[in-house]
Amino acid sequence: MNVNILIITGYGINAEKELAWAFEMAGANPDIVHLEEIIENKNILQKYQILAFAGGFSFGDHIASGRVFANIIKNNLMDELKKFIEQDKLVIGICNGFQIITKIGILPDMDNEQKQIVSLIENDSGHFENRWVWIKMIKNNSPWLQDIDKLYLPIRHGEGKFVTNDSSTLKRIIDNKQAAIRYFNPDSSNVKYPFNPNGSIENIAGILNKKGNVFGLMPHPEAYIFKENHPRWTEKNVDENTTGLKIFYNGIRYFK
Repeated sequence: MNVNILIITGYGINAEKELAWAFEMAGANPDIVHLEEIIENKNILQKYQILAFAGGFSFGDHIASGRVFANIIKNNLMDELKKFIEQDKLVIGICNGFQIITKIGILPDMDNEQKQIVSLIENDSGHFENRWVWIKMIKNNSPWLQDIDKLYLPIRHGEGKFVTNDSSTLKRIIDNKQAAIRYFNPDSSNVKYPFNPNGSIENIAGILNKKGNVFGLMPHPEAYIFKENHPRWTEKNVDENTTGLKIFYNGIRYFK
């Protein structure tokens, strides 16, 4: 089966080509389509098995990262997006894409109400973070994360601190195993900055919806898909098993 990927672009999204390359390497057929074109032809979503929200700086991160882009989708594509998710197709949002889908309300969406109850806010450091981090998987039911233990990925964001609207929301996310990935320190139990690069509560780097088919994360798996992407790729001890390509292979494998 050919797995078709719809990657949304427009208004400051800038990592769509990296994302398309990652899906191509995993064996899929990605299309990069402007948001306005999708709004004009809403049935286009039915051609695809995976919907991907790429990283970037939509609308210059004005008001709050991802908010304007999310509002356009909520006002124009919400019914089609809900149907897509209900069909057990897959959605991934990376960095700005993660910010967008939390503001749409499809993550964590524990009560099927599509309300925003989590956010990604300004880093505790008070500045843009551009570095590499370790993340580990928390046992969950998501097809995106099967057979993955840990990954080493780059982050590049100014608003990546994961927060919830209250403590009960955080508890439910953790109890439901929707806190899919966390930052960690491979050499210590101390996960303070820079290992947690933004101050996210409970070191959360990415979350799932309850079904596990919608996945959002701040690190960029599409930016480490082969050895030469690694900042120390010439060293002999670079572990190529920690690339982000595994996530994309998993997404494709789900439909095979």
